[in-house]
Amino acid sequence: MNNLDQIIATALAEDLGLVGDLTSTLTVPVESEGTAKVLAREVGVLSGSNAVTATWAAVDPGLVLDWSTTDGQRVEPGQEILRVSGRARSILTGERTALNFLGQLSGIATRTAHMVELVAGTGVRIADTRKTTPGLRVLQKQAVIDGGGVNHRFGLHDAVLVKDNHLGLGGGLEPVLQRLAAGVGHLVRVEVEVDTIDQLRELLDFDAARVAAGDLPVVHAVLLDNMGPALVGEGVGLVRKHPVPLVVEVSGGVTEESVRALAEAGPDVISVGALTHSLTCLDLGLDLVG
Repeated sequence: MNNLDQIIATALAEDLGLVGDLTSTLTVPVESEGTAKVLAREVGVLSGSNAVTATWAAVDPGLVLDWSTTDGQRVEPGQEILRVSGRARSILTGERTALNFLGQLSGIATRTAHMVELVAGTGVRIADTRKTTPGLRVLQKQAVIDGGGVNHRFGLHDAVLVKDNHLGLGGGLEPVLQRLAAGVGHLVRVEVEVDTIDQLRELLDFDAARVAAGDLPVVHAVLLDNMGPALVGEGVGLVRKHPVPLVVEVSGGVTEESVRALAEAGPDVISVGALTHSLTCLDLGLDLVG
């Protein structure tokens, strides 16, 4: 069973319990067939078609889904997204789980697309974070991509991201950098979060000294945390003078109101936790055909 199958199985088990769809079983004849269409009720960007397809397939492999839109496409109010045909009970049994996935993931894609539009022309990429719903990260991060954003690291296992708590518990920036220099392999990416320009200077000086001595730099990306546009601009200026190219990421409380000014300060990436932790589902509905 792959990750998507596990997600779908868990969602359906939550809804069906040990009895199944009691209402449909008692009200809809077993031989009844029908067709229903899923419609958008507001403007948005679609994501989650694979979860929807997998949901109805798990309920009844005999159902036929006919998609008229694809992930990443903009949808308008009243626009038909797909039709599902087959056993009437099966359509109803999978309806809510399928729409829950489609609405949530499309909500993430829609907000991401809006953020991307707000920074258009700056060259800045909008990224997600690990602030995802437990168990749904793979789907939510795909929704960010469908909205035109990019993924940050997937988990704790695929990159080093040193945050303020690591620095606090690790004894400060200097000893943490020393440990990273001694312990990180050359293929592992390292990003370090800084809260002040002084911290940034200390980080840059550490790696500049290593490069001058003929050693490899430790840090590949720097995260400017909770800084306003003026400080971001100052930090970017320092980084661009560094002897080794560094990715500059901005994060911390980024909103639709603040993202443009932050982007114009010159970073490479702006990460927005709210893309996945404060999502608003796209309003969708299922209507019978005929």
